[in-house]
Amino acid sequence: MGEMRLDPGRLSARLRLETPAYEGDGQGGLTDEWTAVAEIWGRVEPLGATHREDAGALIAPVSHRVTIRHRQGVRHDMRFVFRGRLLLVRTVRDPDETRRYLICDCEETRP
Repeated sequence: MGEMRLDPGRLSARLRLETPAYEGDGQGGLTDEWTAVAEIWGRVEPLGATHREDAGALIAPVSHRVTIRHRQGVRHDMRFVFRGRLLLVRTVRDPDETRRYLICDCEETRP
């Protein structure tokens, strides 16, 4: 596999990387809270929408590819906040295994 070539100037989207911080709700359940990990630059590319039915409702999550500089600790349970939009990380990969960039396949969700 060849080296991925990317102009670092294309990483022009300001992103907030967040991680889940589950806390007890006092009734045996968990609240869904998020904690900011870092403010980073990246590239957000919309890939398209897929349609599926969930409990009788038509759902069309929009898929995005987010490219960032390589950083340790980015996991599939994190999310990016981009212009108020929430992008859940589904997969994380180093495209050419040089530890220069990470590509995250994301799914947009509602706040």
